[in-house]
Amino acid sequence: MSTDPLQPLDDPDHPVLTMSQAADLLGVQAAFLRSLDSSGVLHPHRSPGGHRRYSRHQLRLAARVRVLLDDGHLLGSAQVIVQLQDDLAEAVADAAHARDERDAARVERDAARGRAPTAQPPTTGAR
Repeated sequence: MSTDPLQPLDDPDHPVLTMSQAADLLGVQAAFLRSLDSSGVLHPHRSPGGHRRYSRHQLRLAARVRVLLDDGHLLGSAQVIVQLQDDLAEAVADAAHARDERDAARVERDAARGRAPTAQPPTTGAR
C-alpha cells in the first residue's frame, strides 16, 4: 500500500513554508514573523538546520495579529484579543453541540413515551 507523498500538504498544521515565503504571502517583513516568534505569539517549526518553517494555521494566526496591529493594538493586546476570539468561537461551538444533544435527547425521550416529537422554538441567540 502506497501513501500519497503530498498528503501532508493538506494538513493546515504541516510546516511547509520558509520564513521568506510566509512573509511574502502575508505582505510583511521577515522581522515581523521573527517578532511574533520571540514574543511567543507563534511557535514555528524548525528544520534540521534551524530554519523556521510555517504552517497555514500559523499564517492565519499571523494575519489576524497583523490586522489588529494595523488597527492600533499593541502586540500583547492583539495576542489576548486573538485568544479571546478563539475561546469565544470554541464556547459557541460547544453550546451549539450541547443544544443539539439536548434536542436529540428530547426526541428520544418523546419517542420512548410514544409521542410525536415536540416542536422546539427557533433559536434566537443567547440562552
